[in-house]
Amino acid sequence: MRSLKLDAPKSLSQRVVQRLRQAIIDGEFALGAAISEEMVANSFGVSRTPVREAMGQLQAQGLVVIRPQVGSFVFTPSAEDVTALCTFRIALEPKAAELAFHHDRAGAIATMSEAIAAMEPAIAARDNIAYGRADAAFHEALFAHCGNRYLAESYQLASSRVAALRTNLTSPIDVRTRTSFDEHRKLLDLFARGEFAAFATLMTTHVTNSGVVYAKALQVD
Repeated sequence: MRSLKLDAPKSLSQRVVQRLRQAIIDGEFALGAAISEEMVANSFGVSRTPVREAMGQLQAQGLVVIRPQVGSFVFTPSAEDVTALCTFRIALEPKAAELAFHHDRAGAIATMSEAIAAMEPAIAARDNIAYGRADAAFHEALFAHCGNRYLAESYQLASSRVAALRTNLTSPIDVRTRTSFDEHRKLLDLFARGEFAAFATLMTTHVTNSGVVYAKALQVD
């Protein structure tokens, strides 16, 4: 009989990464806000070493900017960053949808449907965090079921930044209107019917509109 061994627990730095990542995405730390390593270490009851390691990983994910001798800060995108990010999504998401349809149509539809089901109560409660999480789950489903790990890994490089921008900037608007919700339902319908040209057109509009909101928010700041 094979030896039964428990998986090693996540390292302290990984636990700190996961908690800080979600805090940034959920807006507990505002865009551009300073993150004190000492404060985080004290809050977690750990030394500063795993916190410093976590900051390095979050920087690699694009969520944190580390300025030597100054400190660590939540990222603040420029107008150029927003344009590049939207172009990236417009290029990848329609292709991921087509692959997901052929690789695991039922699984993708189930995951996307669950995300949409979570959006409705979030709108009713005007809970932008819950809406942002459901929105992220909807788009991530395309990559989770596409069957191409390189495409999925490419999206993961930007997904944290997209999620943070979504919760901080677009979700507060989305929970006050049904435009985003209606677009997600239409995207699911087009996906389920395999209407990829129409899906790509609507996805382009959907992502572009998000970019417009980001750009306006940056101008205000």
